Amino acid sequence: MFGMNRMIAPVLSLITPLVLACSHPPPGRGASELETSPGSQTNVKVETVVGNLEVVWSIVWAPDGRMIFTERKGRVRVFENGKLREAPLFTVPDVEPGGESGLMSVALHPQFASNHLLYLSYAYNSGDGQRVRVARYRETPGGFTDRKIIIEDIPATYLHAGCRLRFGPDGKLYITTGDATKRELAQQLDSLAGKTLRLNDDGTVPSDNPFVGRANARPEIWTYGNRNSQGIDFQPGTNLLFETEHGPSGFDGPGGGDEVNILERGKNYGWPVIHHRETHEGMESPLLEYTPACAPGSGMFYRGAAFPQFKGNFFFGCLRGTRMIRVTLPSCRQSGKSYGREVRPDPRCRRRAGWLDLFLDFESRWSWQSG
Repeated sequence: MFGMNRMIAPVLSLITPLVLACSHPPPGRGASELETSPGSQTNVKVETVVGNLEVVWSIVWAPDGRMIFTERKGRVRVFENGKLREAPLFTVPDVEPGGESGLMSVALHPQFASNHLLYLSYAYNSGDGQRVRVARYRETPGGFTDRKIIIEDIPATYLHAGCRLRFGPDGKLYITTGDATKRELAQQLDSLAGKTLRLNDDGTVPSDNPFVGRANARPEIWTYGNRNSQGIDFQPGTNLLFETEHGPSGFDGPGGGDEVNILERGKNYGWPVIHHRETHEGMESPLLEYTPACAPGSGMFYRGAAFPQFKGNFFFGCLRGTRMIRVTLPSCRQSGKSYGREVRPDPRCRRRAGWLDLFLDFESRWSWQSG
């Protein structure tokens, strides 16, 4: 069973809040039951891998085959050799787990196999309200050691706290942040809220970041005008950075407007000046937009072997409707021209890009409650 779980790791990571956070599936659900997705005619077997967990947020796979994941309450857990290790690998002592925040993303250093470094993003109380911090640790047989603060004092509340971590092909650490429900901060370059950040692995700022040396701008910023992103991944073959982003929730704009974007150096993604399909000079409109809201909580390109027909497709799990969406970009992967380390997509990809609800018929299956 563990070998199969390893093969489907990229897909499992996307459905984390929907499966791993559940105590038990409803009767008759998830017991090796086979279903077929009408959109792709793909047979899928649903299995509960781990139960009795509390709001699993992020999954990574270590080179030795272990599945390492976070629970929002502050625990880092390990699934290995077909079972859950009883004791947490680590518990964050100063986490603030209220609302949508808490312990969020985990990312392994690109050289984790040799240096054993991993990164956690989590909310904490600063004395002046809630903030988000990214910290680096070294895994040792005796536990986590060598704690180093990578970045902290990122604005947050119990809503809109981000915060996804992902290492890029360039070896830099990319960090998504929310607007902390103060939407004007997303356009302010002197604030870390509502941004994508880019850092070296030790927390220093890369010299080629777009706002280095600019007055009244934080040098850590890679993109701005982002409302609340919880999913980023780099497209194989192009190294383009794809992102999912939550749209307005009613209190800060008309509902819907969830987004898939391609994040490019120094660009402004519009929030809150534009949203949904609106346009504005100097601002980027989304590659894809979803109304009604689907609440994208993740984002990952499929690199596995279990479903070869999905190779290179972009998947994200949805917190609303508890479904998973597959984005196909059939004509975008090899088109475009190279500039530096990046490949700019053919502009026509914005019109040709398509999507389908891969598991739309499984909505009731994944509408479970955390236990």
